Amino acid sequence: MAEPRRGRRRQTAATGPTRKVDYHNLCNPFPAMDVFSADEIANMHDTALRMLEDLGMRVLLPEARKLFKAAGAAVDEDTLMVKIGRDIIEDALQSAPRSITCKAAQPEKDVVLELGKLVFQPASGSPHATDLERGRRPGCGRDFKELIQILNHFDCYHMLPPVVEAQDVPTNVRHYFYLETQIANSNKVPFVYARGTPQVLESFELLRDFRGLSDDAFTATPHTFTIINTNSPRTLDIPMAQGLIDFARFGQVSIVTPFTLMGAMAPITVAGAITLSHAECIAGITLTQLAKRGAPVCYGTFTSNVDMRSGAPAFGTPGHFQASLAAGQLARLLGLPWRSAAGSASNINDVQGANENQMGLWGCLMAGATVIIHAGGWLEGGLSTSYEKLVTDGEVLNMVAELCAGAKAGTDEIGFDNALTHVDPSGHFFATPQTMERYNTEFYEPVIHDYANFGTWTERGARDANTRATDVWKEIVANPKGPDVDQDRLASLHADIAKRTAAGGAEPES
Repeated sequence: MAEPRRGRRRQTAATGPTRKVDYHNLCNPFPAMDVFSADEIANMHDTALRMLEDLGMRVLLPEARKLFKAAGAAVDEDTLMVKIGRDIIEDALQSAPRSITCKAAQPEKDVVLELGKLVFQPASGSPHATDLERGRRPGCGRDFKELIQILNHFDCYHMLPPVVEAQDVPTNVRHYFYLETQIANSNKVPFVYARGTPQVLESFELLRDFRGLSDDAFTATPHTFTIINTNSPRTLDIPMAQGLIDFARFGQVSIVTPFTLMGAMAPITVAGAITLSHAECIAGITLTQLAKRGAPVCYGTFTSNVDMRSGAPAFGTPGHFQASLAAGQLARLLGLPWRSAAGSASNINDVQGANENQMGLWGCLMAGATVIIHAGGWLEGGLSTSYEKLVTDGEVLNMVAELCAGAKAGTDEIGFDNALTHVDPSGHFFATPQTMERYNTEFYEPVIHDYANFGTWTERGARDANTRATDVWKEIVANPKGPDVDQDRLASLHADIAKRTAAGGAEPES
């Protein structure tokens, strides 16, 4: 019975109403969930302040130590320890913006970062790429370009992190390749690595010129972002500290993200690990505000546990879920937009990978995260980005986006006159006016999920979701849905990069 109805639906689709969706401008529809009491959260925040005041952060960058010292922090140049008074931190937290608009290539792809908004990013920073046809391999420029094309196809991926490391591109020109590839193949908010001032400033200049902006216009509004990871426990290294300063001074977004694994580089408890993460995060946020008051910055966390038998990171666990909830409570205490993460430790795109990613994703959703990174495509705890998993996880993100639209219960939706009165007891609603008006628009249309019965599915080749996902990404890569790029500006970008490449580029700094 199911297949004939599906066939009739396809025949009338051309003349029926078209389903319109917006998977880009999302607000989280779920009430935030707490894992700890308000008193416990207040104590965790106070303990984090005490940690920074009494124990301090090890800050390796001299310029960062100077900024902290000028603000009144106690700096020991022998040990490189910086003890930050809570008055300094509280002042910085007050000046950090509560809402940030990140400008994309086209206004409809702009992203607003604030509490209550919902932004998805895919896997980030993987050294390997993998797909069913070519297998697992070191990430390369081709992979980076193809993955950006896939991400641009799906509206549910809103920002472009470095999905895979392009290891075949020399490090002195890799930042050119990243930016050029993002600009040419996507209209979404691009990413710039914080790998030293020369690379950062060159990337800013290239993006500024491509968008036809003055220096003041570029610094007035964020046009790109970066991820800043502390070295837990309580260390801020040179490139990360420099990145915080550079992005702050040029008005671009830093997402400060301690990576605290319970039982390894953080206490084994959720409360202890999140308290450490909170301390490191607000230290980083404070540095941005000392570099430039009002600089755009996001609170961030990525906390899960390790497998205590092997020491390997684990994701999508109950501990991961609880850590996201706790981080959300602390972010709301500060009032800042914040970043959390999903992800998977599975080695392939299997049921373990799906379960872990969705468990982590729902932890972020229930915690009220603004930005959810690693929401799709992440395998092996980040060691690989999977083409198929970007698609299968994208299906889940599409469905979450559908939930963000909410459900209506007006007269037309209840359907007394256009549905209920048309059907006798034991009848069916296939032909009611309400059904005929909505059959082509009411329900989510899947990308790879197959609702055929077993017999029909078998006749079609008994193809699983991974195989169907392979077809999807191959079609996207073969016929990419690229942005409408100004060709003159693109040619100028190519020429500028060629000139900078001939001059030697810029090596990353460590």
